[in-house]
Amino acid sequence: MPFDTAATNPLLDLAGLPKFDAIRPEHIAPAIDALLTRARSAVAHATTADLPATWDAVVEPLDDATEALSRAWGTVAHLNAVADTPALREQYNAVLPRVTAFWTELSQNERLFARYRGLSAAPDFGQWPRARRTVVEHELRDFRLGGAELPDAPKARLAAIRERQAQLSTRFAENVLDATNAFALYVDEADVATKLAGIPDDVLEQYREAAAAEGKTGAKLTLHFPSYGPALQYAQDRALREQLYCAYATRASEFGPAEWDNSAAMLELLSLRREQAALLGYANFAELSLVPKMAQSSAEVLGFLRDLARRCKPYAERDMAELREFAARELGLTELAAWDIAYASEKLREARYAYSEQEVKQYFTETAVLPGLFKLIETLFAVAIRQDSAPTWHPDVKFYRIESLDGTLLAQFYLDLYAREHKQGGAWQDDARARRAAHGQVQTPVSYLTCNFSRPSGGKPALFTHDEVLTLFHEFGHGLHHMLTRVDELSVSGISGVEWDAVELPSQFMENFAWEWEVLQLLTAHVETGAKLPRELFDKMVAAKNFQSGMQFVRQLEFGLTDLRLHSDFEPTDAAALQRLVAEVRQEVAVVIPPAFNRMTHSFSHIFAGGYAAGYYSYKWAEVLSADAYAAFEGGTTVLDPAAGRRFLDEVLAVGGSRPAMESFVAFRGRKPTMDALLRHNGMAGAPA
Repeated sequence: MPFDTAATNPLLDLAGLPKFDAIRPEHIAPAIDALLTRARSAVAHATTADLPATWDAVVEPLDDATEALSRAWGTVAHLNAVADTPALREQYNAVLPRVTAFWTELSQNERLFARYRGLSAAPDFGQWPRARRTVVEHELRDFRLGGAELPDAPKARLAAIRERQAQLSTRFAENVLDATNAFALYVDEADVATKLAGIPDDVLEQYREAAAAEGKTGAKLTLHFPSYGPALQYAQDRALREQLYCAYATRASEFGPAEWDNSAAMLELLSLRREQAALLGYANFAELSLVPKMAQSSAEVLGFLRDLARRCKPYAERDMAELREFAARELGLTELAAWDIAYASEKLREARYAYSEQEVKQYFTETAVLPGLFKLIETLFAVAIRQDSAPTWHPDVKFYRIESLDGTLLAQFYLDLYAREHKQGGAWQDDARARRAAHGQVQTPVSYLTCNFSRPSGGKPALFTHDEVLTLFHEFGHGLHHMLTRVDELSVSGISGVEWDAVELPSQFMENFAWEWEVLQLLTAHVETGAKLPRELFDKMVAAKNFQSGMQFVRQLEFGLTDLRLHSDFEPTDAAALQRLVAEVRQEVAVVIPPAFNRMTHSFSHIFAGGYAAGYYSYKWAEVLSADAYAAFEGGTTVLDPAAGRRFLDEVLAVGGSRPAMESFVAFRGRKPTMDALLRHNGMAGAPA
């Protein structure tokens, strides 16, 4: 029996928050099909010949229908990412082509394109509110990029390409998740002391709990990063590190089960993207991808990345030379293999700065970090964050609300912090609902904030590494961009409509606060004593802040250049050619050259299953903006400056995508950005010592 009403199908109940406690896989197809029918009816109405070309007649009814579809499908997609099951995956993949087909139809609808041209030609268009004019201008651009001006045959081919791309991207992510979940390394209790020597006690406890959950004694190690990362960083057993590294570096490749090999999916995606660009008149996919971004051409991006490489590689080479010398002298590692890098780096850090990340981690308890982060946000942006309640997809998930100081609800967010099986790796922010003013009401935004940290164990609160704290601040920056918007038009509210290479500005901006003494006093409480982070330890952290920053910098440049070249000058003939390109990029910018079997691209979900195709450079592009923006908080008596926070809120966060990102930056900073702050923050302002 079909679930075709809000009373029987929770996915159709869009009056409030998603009913995660009631949604089942069998609800997906009936709900999405009903919403697709409604959306197509709205499109038909919007293109009625005698309908006046006004905002209220055209845009608002379309937004009503398409937002309902987006919200319901967004709920399904979120569940697919954080609570994957065979039944859910089957339904998601079955319905995905229908959803993709609708959005392609919409982007190619010539009558609707003409309707938006009519809106832009209205005599009073120049007097419309800025946000509404931006919405129309973006729609006109997206109609052109969607193929609305193409003849029928290439238009149909473009639709088929988009459907196939959606299927391949989903399959890519599923393969990475399945390959990650499939690996487990069990260590008998009798061997734990020797085989896992060097592993911190709290991590060992997690390994033991993972084994006990399966009714086993000893320890269980996996490729999920909270398990894998500490093993590579601390395990003294080199053979263990090698075994784990090899498994991690070959996930979803030809070295594993054929059904999880992403080789063919990558090549087909790259080929389809080339064809898509050609159909739309662009030289390559990179040029097509850049149309809605700040950067003007792939040549500009290439120059940007290579300029950074020129400035930073000498620092990376110095870092690597120091690591090799230390590893040979102190650790007996005359040949530094890929699985030795993290281990040797941690030992060098401990020797040079007399502290370990594990020591620092004891102070970053979840019960201190979250209240401290909330206090920072409340101070900078004049809001209040409070616990709230809502149905969730897992018992780990928490729910909060953000209010103005007078108690007005501004936004809400879900916080899903811990790694687990059936949840995709990494960290991300996504929107459950965007701000919108319509029908006399303001819809408040709701955000998903997702991480993959270690869960609490041994009856103690979860402990975060400082890198994980930086990740949490990063994702909250995205969340604040989404949640603190004051824009009322759906498609330019919050992050929506923001140029992709500026989206990372608020996220990277927020990371800077996690390096400030006064902020860390808010964030820390030792897991045993409750003591704040000592000044001596903080000073060591700051001294080590730019430890191997050159190596880390060129690693990101390697990813960015690989992505750009795959989408500009690469012909996707075979997997060997793809690996040759990856090797060429490494020779150009990298200082750590991994083994030939390394298949990083096979799990490069950002560009093959996310939105970063020909856009990974955005992390460094936006880091220039974010470092320069944060410099406005430096130099005073405190970085917890409500006046500066208010300006950042007013000129960057609140305006969303309603105006160009550069215009927002200049409004906040009073000038265009420079690279100076970025290089200074990374200890690379001059020549390497």
